[in-house]
Amino acid sequence: MGWLDALLGRSKPVKPNLDALFALPSAAVTLQAATGLVPTGLGSVAFRAAEGGAFATLERDVKALLGERVEESSDEYGYTWLLVRRSPDALGDLVTELHAVNSSLEGEGFGPSLLCSLVSFADDKGRRLAVVYLYKRGTFYPFGPLPGQRRDNALELQARGALEGELPLEQDLSRWFPVWGAPGL
Repeated sequence: MGWLDALLGRSKPVKPNLDALFALPSAAVTLQAATGLVPTGLGSVAFRAAEGGAFATLERDVKALLGERVEESSDEYGYTWLLVRRSPDALGDLVTELHAVNSSLEGEGFGPSLLCSLVSFADDKGRRLAVVYLYKRGTFYPFGPLPGQRRDNALELQARGALEGELPLEQDLSRWFPVWGAPGL
């Protein structure tokens, strides 16, 4: 960062650390102990699809790698979502596959197209929670949806308390964007 950037209050963007995803399995144990939420075996990656043959080939290769465990969908904002399904007790494998999708996109120069990745949790009371990784910030945050596009703020804050020290959490709560209708949530 240069002196002019410092003078104007600008900072360099945080470099994403996709390897932070590998902390999710141990964080899930802490989350379960604190909230009773367990992994559902569902996770997804959101990105803005690019035009052109190189991107189409990469997307096809990623889907071939994951086989029947992956489903593609699009949302109303123009993002493509790849939903990955695994056994709920195979969170490590799920995280590895989400990491592979992110790394493949990043490795081919499509990193700026990545929005987020999420892993879903639920309990026997019907509560749901996603632990969302913001690619451009390199941080995680909890998102607890309720019916009617409302949020379970108490659950989100409880999860934040449990995950603190386990994952690099997004400190700016205004960046805890709702991911309504995200596949797997």
